[in-house]
Amino acid sequence: MSSLFGKKEKVRCSHILVKDESDAQKLLLELKDGANFVGKAKQLSQCPSGKNGGDLGSFARGAMVKEFDAVAFELAPGELSEVVKTKFGYHILLRTE
Repeated sequence: MSSLFGKKEKVRCSHILVKDESDAQKLLLELKDGANFVGKAKQLSQCPSGKNGGDLGSFARGAMVKEFDAVAFELAPGELSEVVKTKFGYHILLRTE
C-alpha cells in the first residue's frame, strides 16, 4: 500500500529455502495438497528463518534480492508462490500480510 505520507509499501512473507529445484517442486506440490507450511519450513528450510516457520517479518520493496522481491509484492495475502530461483537456492513464498 503506497502512501502519500512517505510510507514505503511493505509485505510480510514466510519462505522455505532449499538447494535443489526438484526438491522445491516436490515440496510445492505437497504444500498445494495441504501440507503445513510452518511445519515444512521448520523441517526443511535451509534459511535461519526456518526455525521460526519461515517467517521473514515485514519488509519494504528492495530489501530482498530482486527475484524474491518481485514475487513477494505480486502475491495476495495468504497466497503461495511458485518456485523462485535466487542466488541462495529455490524458495517457496507465502505472503502472510
